[in-house]
Amino acid sequence: MADAITFLPSLTAFLLLGFVVLPSCGLANRNPRVVRQWVTAIAAVQALFGWVALGWIVLSKIGESPTQAVRLPLMELPGTPLAATIYLDGVSSLMFCLVASIGWVICRYSIRYLDGEPNQGAYFCWVGTTLGSVSLFILSGNLALMWVSWIVVGFGLHQLLLHYRERPAAGRAAWSKFTVSRMGDAAFAAAIVLVYRTFGTLDLPQLFELLKDPGLTSTPAVQAIGGLLAVAAAMKSAQLPFHTWVPQSLETPTPVSALMHAGIINAGGYLIIRTSPLVALSPVALSGLAILGGLTAGFAALVMMTQTSVKKSLAYSTIAQMGFMMLQCGLGAYAAAMLHLLAHSLYKAHAFLSSGSVIDRSRAVHGSRPGTIANGWSGCWLMAAAVLAGCVAMLALLGVDPLHKPGGLLLAAVLSLALTDWLARVRQIGDTGLLVRAIGVSAGLCALYATAYRGIDFLVSPNVASVTSLYAGTFVLIALALTFSGLWTLQTLAAASRSADWLRPWYVHASNGFYLDELLRRILVPLRSS
Repeated sequence: MADAITFLPSLTAFLLLGFVVLPSCGLANRNPRVVRQWVTAIAAVQALFGWVALGWIVLSKIGESPTQAVRLPLMELPGTPLAATIYLDGVSSLMFCLVASIGWVICRYSIRYLDGEPNQGAYFCWVGTTLGSVSLFILSGNLALMWVSWIVVGFGLHQLLLHYRERPAAGRAAWSKFTVSRMGDAAFAAAIVLVYRTFGTLDLPQLFELLKDPGLTSTPAVQAIGGLLAVAAAMKSAQLPFHTWVPQSLETPTPVSALMHAGIINAGGYLIIRTSPLVALSPVALSGLAILGGLTAGFAALVMMTQTSVKKSLAYSTIAQMGFMMLQCGLGAYAAAMLHLLAHSLYKAHAFLSSGSVIDRSRAVHGSRPGTIANGWSGCWLMAAAVLAGCVAMLALLGVDPLHKPGGLLLAAVLSLALTDWLARVRQIGDTGLLVRAIGVSAGLCALYATAYRGIDFLVSPNVASVTSLYAGTFVLIALALTFSGLWTLQTLAAASRSADWLRPWYVHASNGFYLDELLRRILVPLRSS
């Protein structure tokens, strides 16, 4: 039964991958209705199998079954490290269920969104190809198969970004993404070569067993492998300065944006979580991820606040969230990173698919906006301290000690700053009853986050690295905490003095992404011409 539950999700992934041949044969647009019906139907079956696989993993863990992870070899080439192996455990089942469910919703949404377009048949073929390759990447139990799936994901997304080929902006975005992806592919491939030369296998379960031997893990090659995997993940997840293609990709259909932001751009984070037993052996890689993620999150958050386009604001929001997820991975908080990945994917899919009705929703909001919170700083900081204490207490009640979890206090501090900002704005309204209800909602959010974290940690902790000490160092933790506190203070000051002369030039710089897009375009355009 375990083999069947593991095989069926991979079968739907291979079926979706089969649609890659239709556009090249010219058959995709001859009968688009049939193509979209088949792609949507297979995506629905895949979502069903995803929930069945996740339920089976959960029940196995609750019942303490010895088969809490299944390795299923589909095809192996004797004498070579190449193999088509499926590996189903808590990490892959969670991610596969998420991607399969969102993929089915996007297929359903695309039917009406693209109805009547002459190229919709090819669109659904590329959606199926991309969805199938992402699913296979998640389920892969062999690094070589992961790399091949990683390549096909980039190829399928490239075709989707070029759906409206007549638009120059679509071509620029696709080329930028293509260039960055190829550099990430090279880093991933180099890491795989080093893994095989060092350990003699590319099979993930075997590799994880070999990593338990201290004699094999204290070599320079292992440090280099961790660094290369971190570089590949950073490029895939749009970290500084490889983020510029994300806000450029707005010319693509909205369902593609939803799929990209909810199920593709987070592939870098999944790669780090999946290979965490290997990456965690490289302190330099973890420190680099923490620092780069923190810088990316702060930069993108500043730029996001100045955008006037809904979709562009969502794009920079994704960059900021990916930065924060990389920060969590760099701190060794893999369960928190997985929870963040799941929550962000669900939110961003909903945000993009409902972006067309944002104007109607804004018109339905009556009354004046809350004032600024620059006044009463002492009250705000006391509120922040109270919320932070509440977050820590809620985690402690659920048996999670933030002092012994990597980055636990930092993550609680960031959550408390977000809730404090909201509570302070509610406080400015002057309605005591509303403030009391807001405090109750904040307590509920803390409890929900702590409970969800506990559940995710229960599922993924046996399959990720156990980091008992903060590799990034105390100075990195303090610097990141001060950075997020400074950003919150800067946002508050900016809201209080919107008409100040000193703020106007910085607003212009931030609204243009501090010109990193133009700088990289000067570098990449000559490369494209050559």
